[in-house]
Amino acid sequence: MDLRQLALEALCIADPVRKAYAVQALWARTQAQTGAQTVPLDPDAVLAEPPGVPGRPERPVLVRADAVPPRSPFTLVGRAALLHAIAHIEKNAIDLALDAVWRFSGLPTAYYLDWLRVAAEEATHHLLVAEHLATLGYTYGDFEAHDGLWTMTWKTRGDFVARMALVPRTLEARGLDATPLIQTKLRKAGDLRAVEILDVILRDEVGHVAIGNHWYRWACAREGIDPVAHYRVLVAQYEAPRLRPPFNRAARLAAGFSDEELAFLEAPLATPPSGS
Repeated sequence: MDLRQLALEALCIADPVRKAYAVQALWARTQAQTGAQTVPLDPDAVLAEPPGVPGRPERPVLVRADAVPPRSPFTLVGRAALLHAIAHIEKNAIDLALDAVWRFSGLPTAYYLDWLRVAAEEATHHLLVAEHLATLGYTYGDFEAHDGLWTMTWKTRGDFVARMALVPRTLEARGLDATPLIQTKLRKAGDLRAVEILDVILRDEVGHVAIGNHWYRWACAREGIDPVAHYRVLVAQYEAPRLRPPFNRAARLAAGFSDEELAFLEAPLATPPSGS
């Protein structure tokens, strides 16, 4: 079966662990012969969207972002809630990467393999965090969660340029800023295993955001759009959250952001233009 169809089938799996293993197995198949692709790929196929995208478990219960209660990482339940939130982000990250693989047609082979690799690494992240959460006596689904990542993924389903601009390099890139701050709290709480897991996640996320930057700029070049100016238009058009400092400049530069882009982020009072 075609790689994009297999990615769509994996996206529809409700159980996060089964989904993670399915994605890892699919990625392994593409790497089975010294990097040679062993799964057929038809970039031009237009796939019908089935009901139930993305597949989700019955728990966690999804609520508005402002309805998720803050908890201190210096209590057991608070630390578990924090790790649960990270596990949820990584589960959603699997979904958005798989959606990028199946939904958009007519793109280079490298694009599909890039996003399948992202999905496989996000699957590893989810499993690592969920396994550590279990050592605290909790499982994924025990706490409420919000749906911000998938909401923007859904909003940009008809606009490839917007998807690359606003999901990997806006919402996911926020993890580059937040992760070191979370690690500091977890280190103070004495959870060094969680700190180690976040080291893995931060390392990989730099690469994921770089992939988003690459394909956003590729898409802009294909359409003759200035990527910096158009990003500001998309932020306004799709009502993307305006990010606030502090920013992890070193990680963002490593992920391919330019000084001009960072200057825009670091000017929180600036108003994005409303037209192109």
